[in-house]
Amino acid sequence: MRHSITVVGGGLAGSEAAWQIANRGFHVDLYEMRPTQGTQAHQSGRLAELVCSNSMGSTLPDRALGILKNELLRLGSLVIQTAFQHALPAGAALAVSRDEFSQAITERIHSHPHIRVLRDEVTDIPAGPTILATGPLTSSALAAQIQALTGQRHLYFYDAMAPIVAAESIDMTVAFRQSRYDRNSEMGTEEGDYINCPLDPEDYRRFVQAVLAAPKLELKTADAELERYFEGCMPIEALAARGEQSLAFGPMRPVGLRDPRTGRRPYAAVQLRQDNVAGTLYNMVGFQTNLRWGAQEEVLRLIPGLAEAEFVRLGQMHRNTFINSPTLLAPTLQFRTRPDLFFAGQITGTEGYVGSTMGGLIAGINSVRLLCGEPLLTLPRTTMTGALLHYITHADPATFQPMKAAMGLLPELEKAVQNKRARYATYAERAETDLEQCLQTAHFVGLEKG
Repeated sequence: MRHSITVVGGGLAGSEAAWQIANRGFHVDLYEMRPTQGTQAHQSGRLAELVCSNSMGSTLPDRALGILKNELLRLGSLVIQTAFQHALPAGAALAVSRDEFSQAITERIHSHPHIRVLRDEVTDIPAGPTILATGPLTSSALAAQIQALTGQRHLYFYDAMAPIVAAESIDMTVAFRQSRYDRNSEMGTEEGDYINCPLDPEDYRRFVQAVLAAPKLELKTADAELERYFEGCMPIEALAARGEQSLAFGPMRPVGLRDPRTGRRPYAAVQLRQDNVAGTLYNMVGFQTNLRWGAQEEVLRLIPGLAEAEFVRLGQMHRNTFINSPTLLAPTLQFRTRPDLFFAGQITGTEGYVGSTMGGLIAGINSVRLLCGEPLLTLPRTTMTGALLHYITHADPATFQPMKAAMGLLPELEKAVQNKRARYATYAERAETDLEQCLQTAHFVGLEKG
């Protein structure tokens, strides 16, 4: 048997890392503590379980997440390939049926001859080639070991999950189907991918006042001083506290929508996105919240169309953990003082499902290349993968926060392009070209055997 590599964590990053390693002929011990020990957010023991939204973002080739997805597909990502196989209608976004998706990943991993899945909690950092992909919900025992290794305090932020509604309980005499700026669905010739709940000015003011007045779950005393919301996943009550119009310019913005009952754009709107293949569940887009559950249902039922809603899952907040990657990691995702230790996924500060997957893929490939004595893969900053890895390893450590794929991470073009759409298309073309050149130089061909 060839060298064995340990992967800790069976989320998106860990599953991707294990797959990349095993398909290159190396044995993998993949540790996942669920279902023996649960977390604050997971509901099953399946690998690659999606715990928040079921959307992996844009599929457009000239958008940040579209570019990143295409790069991962070129690199042979199991997670992204499987996501497309279990895609749901969501316009230009990749939304997946969460149960079918995670079950498919679980079956692929468990059936691979080079992967041994161990359902056990890891409380010490393993010796030998290791990838830590324990995600934002790292167990307290292992977090303490990582803290001892890094020699510094961890950073925390609070992430919040959006409610899920039973589709049949939505009042479609009030709500309507439409995707933003979808002229066909506006005219009734084609159904949009989203269900929209429109609010008039009085509806909106009543809702905001109720959100502000509703009781919130209290944080534990030890965690209260660590409270820091991540801007990309801000609870609605935190947004509402910033000003009466904050929600109307945030998750409740009505732009691109037209209420068929009035023929006009609503004052505000709540969008719901399909969450499972059968179309029986819908999640409330951008509606993460930490309101107390009893009060939460009362507040959410003030939204027109949701007066009789059945909430399959209510919103909740949980603590997320990430390391100060700029001081600890190289762009190869190696720990600076221990080259055979890699970190991957949200624990590194790559925010979102696709960013987490990317980290697992790169760490998996590089752990094999390290054992083979080959130069490790470092993608150019002109690719979205390279730009995101450069950010998390070169940002100011004093102000470091998790980052998702964004066009603003890419280096400027040599020749300025004024038109935004043309500029983004040029970024995408450059990324594809530079990725291919890098892979040729690195002698990378798909899933080559190590």
